[in-house]
This record gives sequence, structure tokens and C-alpha cells, in this order.
Amino acid sequence: MLRSAKDKTGRILSLLQEPTVYCTAVAKSTYGPPNTPEKELSFIKDRLKLYETLKKEHDALLASRASTQSRLIKITLADGKQVEGESWKTTPYQIALGISRGLADNTVIAKVNGELWDLDRPMEADAILELLPFDSEEAQAVYWHSSAHILGEAMENYYGGCLCYGPPIENGFYYDMHMENRCVSSTEFPTLENICKNIIKEKQVFERLEVRKEVLLDMFKYNTFKCRILNEKVDTPTTTVYRCGPLIDLCRGPHVRHTGKIKALKIFKNSSTYWEGKADMETLQRIYGISFPDNKMMKEWEKFQEEAKNRDHRKIGKEQELFFFHELSPGSCFFLPRGAFIYNTLIKFIKEEYNRRNFTEVVSPNVYNIKLWETSGHWQHYNENMFSFEAEKETFALKPMNCPGHCLMFAHRPRSWRELPLRLADFGVLHRNELSGTLSGLTRVRRFQQDDAHIFCTMEQIEEEMKGCLDFIQSVYAVFDNFLEEKKVCSDFFEAGFMADVDLDQSCTLNKKIRNAQLAQYNFIFVVGEKEKADRTVNVRTRDNKIHGEVSVTSAIAKLKTLKALHTLHAEEEF
Repeated sequence: MLRSAKDKTGRILSLLQEPTVYCTAVAKSTYGPPNTPEKELSFIKDRLKLYETLKKEHDALLASRASTQSRLIKITLADGKQVEGESWKTTPYQIALGISRGLADNTVIAKVNGELWDLDRPMEADAILELLPFDSEEAQAVYWHSSAHILGEAMENYYGGCLCYGPPIENGFYYDMHMENRCVSSTEFPTLENICKNIIKEKQVFERLEVRKEVLLDMFKYNTFKCRILNEKVDTPTTTVYRCGPLIDLCRGPHVRHTGKIKALKIFKNSSTYWEGKADMETLQRIYGISFPDNKMMKEWEKFQEEAKNRDHRKIGKEQELFFFHELSPGSCFFLPRGAFIYNTLIKFIKEEYNRRNFTEVVSPNVYNIKLWETSGHWQHYNENMFSFEAEKETFALKPMNCPGHCLMFAHRPRSWRELPLRLADFGVLHRNELSGTLSGLTRVRRFQQDDAHIFCTMEQIEEEMKGCLDFIQSVYAVFDNFLEEKKVCSDFFEAGFMADVDLDQSCTLNKKIRNAQLAQYNFIFVVGEKEKADRTVNVRTRDNKIHGEVSVTSAIAKLKTLKALHTLHAEEEF
């Protein structure tokens, strides 16, 4: 395959020198934690006072435009129907309400001429209008972004720290906060959720305001992190802020109409992180949440999360004694016999695929002088994620990827164009000094091997090689979901080349054993009773409780070998 590792070139930020005191004021809250010192309200009061002055100016400008610049505009709906409106007056919400109350209530956000648009923001000219419900991905992002602001308001009230980033993510949202000498505890989640519920009940309106950058630097002078964002990320004279209740935050928007649109909200996780993900920057506290427009959807999400826990590879790895991790070698997996069997089988499978596609396997060193990494550019941009050491007054590093080594192999002698394309595959051990807080089971580790390959070819060969790689990926993933998880069989199956296990626990009933195997996610469960022993058969079930019935051992082994050879995706059904 083409190299799958992502080289961390990183973003080089030229950070301004900031004072060492990150928050000069904190907030008092009626919802705040008990038995804490009284906190100052000054920065919230000052922020609101400045905002209200700016809002009056904005409202006056909008009123002036509405009275002097308003004209009839044509608004084209998604079904092609056209309606009339007035520029600087008519809002998407008014159009939706004119169609039906249900449509207006179920619309999360509007899209005006392809741009996401607040429902209560007046349209300025002829427009193509889309009204997006929650099942739209763009609407979900807006919904979760608005929910993040609710969480941010709750965090500011409760902790009094400095808010940083609060974006929507693939499933939910989070907010980061800097707090001196303070960490978030999961025991605080119920309190934070109650604060969020109060904010939701108040139906705080989301207000949008475009403000000059220098004014915002004054508004957020208490928060070093917001000032960094303004100085480093905003390259325009103005940018926008959004307000809901006492919270005013730097934000491009758009948002839902008011906080009352968030019907169900749950806080489910917290972690520590670094500002901009850089280990030499300040430590932040991150809180994750999820929200939905009705409680039924929340219950479905909670059910899915519970089921996902049972599918968690870390849980399965422990229950099936496949692998474990140890604090004496963090981020480095210990594969137990069963896990090693699966591991080696997967490698064998990939090697067969490489061979079929004319890749040549090579073995390259684990350690290189940093001169190589300087030449490749990795040392300049990735050295913080590399394990390095001194030897004989030279600096060496464990390889985090195979690319430079393969380049050395290609260049070690003159090459002819007749050798191209040259496809080199490598299963060498790689090491990356990942932050301890980012390590997660087998998905983020410090020591690993990958099916890493590099293709050296002419310019004319690139298109064909890329097509071949895409076909390679597609063919592997077509069988990857269910490839080789043959479990729970007697020694005959083990000797036939399948991972075998047997439950001889006399304290468990047959049904209990079957249920345990299903919960442990074994694909095939072979029941052997007195009748089966006598007839030399097995009674075949699957983890989804599909019963295939009694099959001879010879026939079962033959069927499994066929399914294995064909890499059958739905092996449990095809048995």
C-alpha cells in the first residue's frame, strides 16, 4: 500500500509574548460550586457593558438600512417556489413560519445562497433559501456548536476560568478551559448539566454582532487565549461574536435561534489537553457533551453507547486474553498467545496480498542518525514525537516511519527505468513519542507495525499505480470486517489452523456458556454434547444466535477453510 502514516509537519505558530497570568478575573455564579471563595463579576460586567453599547450601534445601523435601503427581493425555496420579501427586513424564520409552524419549529438553521445563515438574520438581496432540519449534517454541526456555547456559559459560571475553543465535532461538541491549579471531575457533570438545563429553560437568544478587531481585543483583555486567537487567527479588520445570556464569545456562527431549541443535553467525558495541542503550552481542561432535539434521540444514543462499550476492542482484548498494556512500557502492546495468533494471521493475509500485487518485502533498520531525518525534514517538524538518544557524540533516533529508509534503499545503487515501478513493502517496528494523554488502546500507541509500502515510479506510471493502490485498499477492506475470528472450537479446529478455545467450566450451564461466548463476540460457537461426541459432529451457532445446526467436524473444518480462503465478508451467514 502507499504509506498510510501521516507525517506531522505541524503548524508553526508565532505566538505573541503573553503575561504569565492567564486570567485576571473570574466570575461569580449563582450556580457555582459550594464552599468556594466569592468571585469577582468584573470581567462579565465589563464585557456585557461594552457589548450592549455595540449592540445599540448595530441595531441603529440595521434600522437605518431597513428604512432607507429596503427593497423587494425574490426568495427561491428548495422546491423551486418563489416568494417575495424585503431586504434588511425579511428573515429565513419568517419565511419558514409563513409556510407552516411545524417547518419553522423543526428548522435548525438556514442556508442563504449556499451560506449558512442565522434564522433571525435579515436577508440582504435576492436569495436561494434552504431550511435545514436536524438530520442535515450541516444543521447538526450548528446545533452542537450552539450546545457548546451553552456548555461554555455553564463552565464560565461554575469554574470561572478562561474559555478557549468550543467547536462541534463528529458526534457532539466540547469546550476547553484554562484553570489555574484546578481539574475537572466527572462528579461535577450532574451539576454542570443542571446549569445547562437552566440556561436552556431561559431560552437565551443567540445574537450576532460584527465588531472591529481592536475593540474585541479590549473586550477580551481578561482572557489571554481569546487575544491569541484574535492576534494569530483573525486577519480581517472585523470579526463576529455571539451572545447568549451573559456569555459573549468569539465565533463565526451561525447558531440556533435560542438556547431553548436544545431539548436534551448530556455531558459524558472530560480530559486534559494542551493549547493548540502543543505539549510545551498551557494545560487545558476539556469537557465533552452531546445534545439532541428530543429525548428519544438521546435515549437511542445512550443505548448505542452502551452497546459500543461491549464492542470496545480494549474490553474484548481483555475478556478474550488477546493483549494488554503496562505502565512500564506505556503505549506498547503486549500480545498474548491468542492475540499474537490473530496478529500473525493478519500479517500473513497482507503479505499474500502484497505478493499478489508484485510488492517486494524488505527489512530496514530501526535506528538512524538524525542527519537522515534532517534531510527528510522530519527532524525540523517532528522531532518532539521521536525517541532519540546520544551514541559516540552523535544523535540517533528510532524511526517513526519507513519513508527515508526506503529512499536510502532505492538510492543505494544506480537504478534503471526498467526496474520501475519498484514497490517496496516493510513490516518494520515503528516508534512515536505520542503524548501519554492521547494513548488509547490499539488506536493510538507508541510502538507499532503497519503494512507500510512505497512505490518508486515514473511520472507516466503514477495514475496506474494509484488505481492499483485504491483497488488494493478496496479489496482488503471488503474482507477486513469479518476476516479470521474463528473461535470457540476444539483441538481439531486448532490443529487445522484456526484459533481454538474450549469452555470447560463445570459451574456454567450450556446456555450460560453460549451467552458468554456471544457477549465476548466469538463469531462461531460450536456446541459439543454427548450426541455430538458420539457422532463426531458439532452444533453450530453464531454470536447473533443464528443456528446452523449439526455438522460433522470434517465438514465444519472444510467450510471454515473455504470461507477463509475466499475472505468471505458475511462468513457467519454463509457457513
